[in-house]
Amino acid sequence: MQSLDIAVLPGDGIGREVMAACLELLEVATKACGTPKLVCTVHPAGAQHYAAHGEALPDATLAACRRADAVLFGAMGWPDIRYPDGTEPIPQLDLRMALDLYAGVRPIRWFPGLPKVLSDPRAETMDFVLVREQTEGLFYSRGKGRVENDSEAYDTMQITRKGTSRVSEFAFRLAGQRKAQGRASKVTCVDKSNVFTSMAFFRRVFDDVAAKHPGIARDYAYVDAMALDMVRKPWTLGVLVTENMFGDILSDLAAGLIGGMGMASSGDIGDEHGLFQPAHGTAPDIAGQGKANPSAMFLSAALMLDWLAHRHNEEGLRTCARAIEKAIEQVLSTRAAVPMEHGGSAGTAAMTASVIAALRKVAIPA
Repeated sequence: MQSLDIAVLPGDGIGREVMAACLELLEVATKACGTPKLVCTVHPAGAQHYAAHGEALPDATLAACRRADAVLFGAMGWPDIRYPDGTEPIPQLDLRMALDLYAGVRPIRWFPGLPKVLSDPRAETMDFVLVREQTEGLFYSRGKGRVENDSEAYDTMQITRKGTSRVSEFAFRLAGQRKAQGRASKVTCVDKSNVFTSMAFFRRVFDDVAAKHPGIARDYAYVDAMALDMVRKPWTLGVLVTENMFGDILSDLAAGLIGGMGMASSGDIGDEHGLFQPAHGTAPDIAGQGKANPSAMFLSAALMLDWLAHRHNEEGLRTCARAIEKAIEQVLSTRAAVPMEHGGSAGTAAMTASVIAALRKVAIPA
């Protein structure tokens, strides 16, 4: 393999800043690790593109994403830019549906040097992953809700056997990989099955899938109890699988445990396509000021490299992913650069330079 085609969508606000930093890092990292070349092509999309051109996700951009080996995504959205119905342009949701990116993967790992949000020292060992179903659930109602007589509003949750089966299967396969690495691998079904018929069905389908994986432990938690356990004992968690809206909420709570959204990476993965993005938003309050922490973008790129390594059986890409993670950990643990959001003085450029310098020391050619 000589090269891989990466569709790059920087988007809006700090998405553009952290993406530029990430592309700089990837160029250095892939050369240092001797991987296939990443051919990164930038494409327009986002709320600001909508304001200027009347479309948030151009057909040409969507076509490029379909052709690409992977999609690297910055952040999109802007508070003052809305569709006529009052909702925001959210191309990332359109891409999830168009590319059938049904598994939202949100790794949660604390790095030395990050703020210790929880006082219990066991919190330093937290290493779990939230898998969020992304094509149905309550988000199924996006654009389909209704208001009756200006007095009642309705949105419908959709849970299907197909959707729940495949995201549960994804969670168990991921747990199997983690078990082989000696990491926490128990799969927890997070639902509200004591109240909603749809959630009782979600749990029943989860059990059908779990029965095919007898070597992986499983358990269950109501979503409100899981929110408590994430704060009370996150070091006990392995792989969580849940509905779309529940996952949306819990993933932000989880990010708060590891120093905030600037450290929160994510992957939106389907059977044929993968999109990788930081979980943070466009941060209009600091956009254009060079203050954004690019670490979440860097870690999302590492997720992309891992996914590509698995798809193409290319070990050098996996080596490169580990080098990026080690470089970030070294910078944070030695305080070579402390992000502004954590009380330091390092903005986007300083964090990028420090991570690149550390990467050159830890990278091992494949």
